[in-house]
Amino acid sequence: MTDFAETRAQFDLPEGVIYLDGNSLGPLPRAAAARVARCVTEEWGQMLITGWNKAGWMEQPSRIGDRIARLIGAEPGTVVMGDTLSIKVYQALASALEMVPERRVILSDSGNFPSDLYMAEGLCRSLGPDYALRVVAPEEVMEALDDSVAVMMITEVDYRTGRRHDMKALTARAHEVGALAVWDLAHSAGALPVELAAGGADFGVGCTYKYLNSGPGGPAFIYVAPRHAERARPALSGWLGHEAPFAFEPSYRPGRGIERMRVGTPPILQLAALEAALNVWDGVEMADIRRVSLALGDRFIAGVEAACPELVLATPRAHDERGSQVSFRHPEGYAIMQALIAEGVVGDFRAPDILRFGFTPLYINSEDVDMAVAIIAEVMRDALWDRPEFKTRARVT
Repeated sequence: MTDFAETRAQFDLPEGVIYLDGNSLGPLPRAAAARVARCVTEEWGQMLITGWNKAGWMEQPSRIGDRIARLIGAEPGTVVMGDTLSIKVYQALASALEMVPERRVILSDSGNFPSDLYMAEGLCRSLGPDYALRVVAPEEVMEALDDSVAVMMITEVDYRTGRRHDMKALTARAHEVGALAVWDLAHSAGALPVELAAGGADFGVGCTYKYLNSGPGGPAFIYVAPRHAERARPALSGWLGHEAPFAFEPSYRPGRGIERMRVGTPPILQLAALEAALNVWDGVEMADIRRVSLALGDRFIAGVEAACPELVLATPRAHDERGSQVSFRHPEGYAIMQALIAEGVVGDFRAPDILRFGFTPLYINSEDVDMAVAIIAEVMRDALWDRPEFKTRARVT
């Protein structure tokens, strides 16, 4: 049984703040600052360029990839770190499309994160007018999978509503019609048990600054199923994806397996922060994460609905249909969230009317939930949100 009191003690949480926004940016693990400082002063500072060998910098993307693989149900040696999530989405889509050359359609859903859709649109424009992105409602994906689809690109958990897709069932259907499946795990990795291998996924991508707590701009990861590892060709053929980067050959030869999905120089300082953050996960069982996060979400839903009937639940109630966040709708959602933040309850807002709250047992407990509900009730009862300063939109919402 995971000791969540022990994991909570490993985070540097600001006094007087109930942090329910780890689904957007995870809080600072206490060990991360010291690990980054050591990387700066002892490794970069003293080793200089020899740190690539002496400090193991060059192996970091694969070594950390294997640690993340455990959390997302991936086989060892199938995950590598680097770049941003948008870049990894592009890599996975481009590789998958090339593997199904007789088809031209990418299928996604309207609940997908816009950046994923933008990357797909851009890729289609680059490949020519025969390629197209087809977007359907989330509940229509299964029916929309037919023999025109080359690649199904789905984010497992909807970033706005928290609705969860059935990875295994959708992947099976994609394969049945001859398509490949690319899964975005941005709101899944570290939030719930993910089963890439058991679910039959062809590619998986995800970020680490949300539930994995690597810090702002933390590096992304990409997974390639072993059956595709020597066949998938990276569209972004960077020098560190070359089979022999330091041979400096004029032409590209893809590296072995997942190594070919590396692109450029890895972000060493950010990887150091992520490595420290992953230490929190040692001894944590994903089944425990899921059980407790669902209980926290249920408690929050019940409390908010009882106290604030004007807030409309946007998240599915059924456990198997939701991730680890709870969202409510309200026409004044932005102002309400700003008022909550001013009162010490930190969530975030997503247009047009979504208030989002993330729940992870690593540092959130039932007392936090009850206190958050009480503050939300006060903000709504007394209309504390109805002030001009709470209605002026900031650049980041």
